[in-house]
Amino acid sequence: MKVLSDFLAVLLFFVAYFLGGRFPERAYAIATQYLAPIVRDGAIPVELAPILLASAVAMLTITLQVGWSLARRRRIGPIQWTSFAVFLVFGGATIYFHDDVFIKWKPTVLYWLFAAILLCGNFFFGRNLVRAVLEPAGMHLPERIWQRVNLSWIAFFALVGLLNLYVAFHLSRDIWVSFKSIGLTGLTFVFAILQSVFLMRHLQDEPKRDAPPAA
Repeated sequence: MKVLSDFLAVLLFFVAYFLGGRFPERAYAIATQYLAPIVRDGAIPVELAPILLASAVAMLTITLQVGWSLARRRRIGPIQWTSFAVFLVFGGATIYFHDDVFIKWKPTVLYWLFAAILLCGNFFFGRNLVRAVLEPAGMHLPERIWQRVNLSWIAFFALVGLLNLYVAFHLSRDIWVSFKSIGLTGLTFVFAILQSVFLMRHLQDEPKRDAPPAA
């Protein structure tokens, strides 16, 4: 259930965009009715109605999720707060300026922000944030392994951010929405699985490495 909750805003963004493209007149009417009052010049370009509606739906979804968690006094982690803030800023700018450049930049900014946080934590504050999250859960690994995992996530976030920019500004909007909603989620999921396999392999090797030599 938590996995579904985490990606609900992304899923609804995808659904709203393609429904808007399937029914452009209806999408334009809804966007004009609900979004025109908050658009800079009060006019919604017909071709941008689906992406503006999708951005609004995703922003509303993530806002309701955060509000629900706060109402139930559930802890919201730094990653969730960061995603929420970036989504509101770039989604809001997309709607206000009726320009999809902002929402196209949003995944890249978020991924690069994550990379910068991991990089600064490691090199300027001497704190491996990946280790800080996983070690309390019982993962005890050599320092060199933690460093490798941390650097791997930094490289992943940096490269995926670049990949998003390429898809966003060199391919069609439809392809980018599919890539953002499915491709980026899939890449992150696969990379997390690969990292888990890597960690488990070293967790299994560690007892052997620490065992006393045979008499």
